[in-house]
Amino acid sequence: MPFILEVPKEYGYILAVATASVFVNTAHKIMTSMTRNASGVPYPNTYATKEEIEKNPKALKFNLAQRAHANFIENHSSFITALLIAGVGYPSQATWAGSTWVFGRVLYAIGYINFGPPGRGPGYLISQLGKMALTTMAVLTCWNML
Repeated sequence: MPFILEVPKEYGYILAVATASVFVNTAHKIMTSMTRNASGVPYPNTYATKEEIEKNPKALKFNLAQRAHANFIENHSSFITALLIAGVGYPSQATWAGSTWVFGRVLYAIGYINFGPPGRGPGYLISQLGKMALTTMAVLTCWNML
């Protein structure tokens, strides 16, 4: 028996939040590239070595930008999945939760790159609140569709 899935009228907001997260990824790539160029860490090296960091503090900033970007990528696919599923059942709430995640990830990047590991705390907490809400709504959406 065929199953017809109708998305809510407000689903465009969900797609807008998903698109905003792509721009955050692009910003990460730009920040990582800029800090790589400033640090002089050559390709294909993923990170600066301890010795490079001791000689050049800009190498540490590159490592921080690179790690912030990697952390974003590690979390992005589960965020998108939860956002798209939650948006079917709870489009308005998922829009807010998704926007919270995106905002938190911007703060995470800025804090981590400029202040090191302690600087990522506020952005991490904000993004995790959004992600927990999205995950809960995604589970409820699945439950309601079974």
